[in-house]
Amino acid sequence: MIPDVPPEITDATRTAKNVTVLTGAGMSAESGVPTFRDAQTGLWQRYDAAALATPDAWAADADLVWAWYQWRAELVRAAKPNAGHIALAGCDANVRIITQNVDDLHERAGSTNVEHLHGSLFAPRCSECGKPAEVDPVSEPTERIPPPSCTDCASPVRPGVVWFGESLPEAPWLAAIDAVESCDVLLVVGTSGVVYPAAGLPSVARGAGVNVIEINPVATELTDQVDFSWRTTAALGLPALIAGIV
Repeated sequence: MIPDVPPEITDATRTAKNVTVLTGAGMSAESGVPTFRDAQTGLWQRYDAAALATPDAWAADADLVWAWYQWRAELVRAAKPNAGHIALAGCDANVRIITQNVDDLHERAGSTNVEHLHGSLFAPRCSECGKPAEVDPVSEPTERIPPPSCTDCASPVRPGVVWFGESLPEAPWLAAIDAVESCDVLLVVGTSGVVYPAAGLPSVARGAGVNVIEINPVATELTDQVDFSWRTTAALGLPALIAGIV
């Protein structure tokens, strides 16, 4: 059942023409995509996910890191966009999406105006020259898979995500700043608010006089920094809220 939008949120969004949406892992939870910090399963249960997502881990054991990211990619390939993704895609002309997710579910739902702050599982690139690479899916996950070689310089191809300790890509970050400063309302959906600099975007929006609305079933580090919070999930709340905006 689609929930009723709280009246104060209806009032805050009624006249919005340009909407920016900042999405985190909770956006894809109802699609069955495990969050990054969920316990690993099977052959990965003895590894710390955060320890694998660093340049140091890549330098120490590229085969292990590449295999883990290929496993994650296969999990995501099996997932489907949920009703929240589809609702946003249905008003693509009015919505700019800034996502911390690397699953490409926004695009698979039909959204085209998407900026990826943390990269994508499906955009591998050369670890040296940066050339995009095409990689075949892995049919059977194993603990170590040698990364393919770049067709230009023969260096190893790396996952197309932003690792801990790396800077965000400049173009998506500048687009994110513009999007949160120039919109009529910022929706913060399914993000815990603990990963910076992305977690600072709601404060940037409020500094520009933009109403910030959090959609999350639980309180987060951002709850005290937004104008309104709605305790619901992306797949339940977004269809109802978007229907009243556009």
